Amino acid sequence: MPRARDPNRDKAFEIWKQHKGEIKLKDIAAQLGVSEGTVRGWKTKDNWDGNSNGTLQKKIRSAPKKKKVEPVIESDELNEKQKLFCLYYLKYFNATKAYQKAYGCDYFSAKAHGYKLLQNVAVKEELERLNAERQQEILLGKNDILQKYIDIAFADITDFVDFGQEKRPELDHNLNPIIDENGEEVTYSYSYVNLKNHNEVDGTIITEVKRGKDGVSVKLADKMKALDMLTKYFDFLPEHQKRRLEEEKIKVEIEKVQGDKGASEDWVAALKEVAEKRKQVKANE
Repeated sequence: MPRARDPNRDKAFEIWKQHKGEIKLKDIAAQLGVSEGTVRGWKTKDNWDGNSNGTLQKKIRSAPKKKKVEPVIESDELNEKQKLFCLYYLKYFNATKAYQKAYGCDYFSAKAHGYKLLQNVAVKEELERLNAERQQEILLGKNDILQKYIDIAFADITDFVDFGQEKRPELDHNLNPIIDENGEEVTYSYSYVNLKNHNEVDGTIITEVKRGKDGVSVKLADKMKALDMLTKYFDFLPEHQKRRLEEEKIKVEIEKVQGDKGASEDWVAALKEVAEKRKQVKANE
């Protein structure tokens, strides 16, 4: 008899949808009292990105189905994802990576459909238009440099690695799951850290990848330097990035103060209060 669907699974999707996908999975996990790995598994299995504008379709356990990929539609007008594809393509000059970024699909689906989108007449015209602007230096110089600092300052480690905890079954000497007196599998918590493939990340903001005695480590470009540089060009940023910059600066300051063993708890609390007030102001705008 199949196991009953966890009600938190649908609740997690609703929380994610209410925040328009701009909430971290660990925050959803904290609200529901489950592990981040569990929420990450629900997101993948239920294809949240593909269902973000509708209701979640509950799956009936049967033969696995291939993930549906949005078709490339010939049209004189580009939809939002096609516009994103054009911007990402001019950033990476890689159709697979651009398609994956724009459509939020897996690597193999992006590889199969990215080059097809390049054949779309409207997409070609949009790329030519954007290229013309670049040649006229509208998008060159200061804006490109500024964008790179934005990429560094707002980078999240979860863009590069997957990590968390998950339940795994305890096995006996025959490698069979151990069952307790209630007929349930005995499990244990397992912590995992998985690096994403090189073709799934923005390698331009990674300064070092090395293998040491404690495993593989990834080092990103200097976040504080990027934040300081963006502060100098604050007036050039759009409003949503100005707010994001302020939030990132406060977050970094909190982490810095908390790392100081002699730091005052009152000072840390004050910083957190400022950050919370900024979030409330943003929510009311």
